[in-house]
Amino acid sequence: MFRKRWETVHVGRDGWLFLTGGSNRVMDQYGRGPRRWWLLRSWARLIEARTARAARLGIRCVHTFVPEKLSVYDNLTRDLPYDPGRASTRILARRLMGLPGYVDLLTPFRAARDGPVPLYQRTDTHWTVDGCLLAYRELMRALGAVAPPDIGARPRFELDRVRDLGAKLPEQPSEVVAHWVLQSHAVRAYANPLVETHEAEGRGAELHTGAHVIYRNAAPGIDPRRVILFGDSYAHFAPILLTGLFAESFAEVHFVWSSAFDWTYIEAVRPDIIVAELAERFLARLPKDDYDVETGRRRGAKAPPPSAKAA
Repeated sequence: MFRKRWETVHVGRDGWLFLTGGSNRVMDQYGRGPRRWWLLRSWARLIEARTARAARLGIRCVHTFVPEKLSVYDNLTRDLPYDPGRASTRILARRLMGLPGYVDLLTPFRAARDGPVPLYQRTDTHWTVDGCLLAYRELMRALGAVAPPDIGARPRFELDRVRDLGAKLPEQPSEVVAHWVLQSHAVRAYANPLVETHEAEGRGAELHTGAHVIYRNAAPGIDPRRVILFGDSYAHFAPILLTGLFAESFAEVHFVWSSAFDWTYIEAVRPDIIVAELAERFLARLPKDDYDVETGRRRGAKAPPPSAKAA
């Protein structure tokens, strides 16, 4: 049944929208078969290998995958023929049970899905600030770190706009979503030319893979550890989601928008912690850990003037 040509968006109950298609063939990720078995087995082995390699360098390495809305809120779908028990995050959690290098988010998310606040935006693929906060607390617990006591009470504001899934429907429903101002003590100390160029041109919302920023925090009592976070839009290079939460919690945070590791960069920075965050749907592709932060650093840089080239 998973070979069906799925529509991109499923309209569930009470206006909840779910990504079912797209380039990552989301519904296929709840199927069976040898190819999927091999892919998840390869992911488990990659996580184990990364964790072991980092440990040899004296670095704590932690992986987490952001569950799809389909994996968490199956109760809000409408007659979709899929089994949420086949979610990649559920299968990996079973395979990696007991490994310090893996933090399961599916279990706490499903436990909290009927709580007072939504964990995901109703018309978007992304989590809400409360969903992000829940993930952050799970990661902090796994890292033996203490969250700033006021982190959940940072100022919030609301924006009403058409979100990513709503934009795919003819009626383009909008949604009022809470955002927050996380940045208090952390300061962005570096942004690569790709980030700077996009921001200067007002195109920051278009930027994804290749973004690289560094935050530093000299607040009294700050956790002195240095963190490299390899992540995606659920972390973000702006201090608005997981990156912002970590920047307010650790002395130094490097964010690299990539699913693949750059071990040369890791060995140069020598962080205390590596955190790898990835949306569940991106498990469809296994990274080769061949990312080059230096190449990403050069992307977006303006070409030198002719006189400089001649020199």
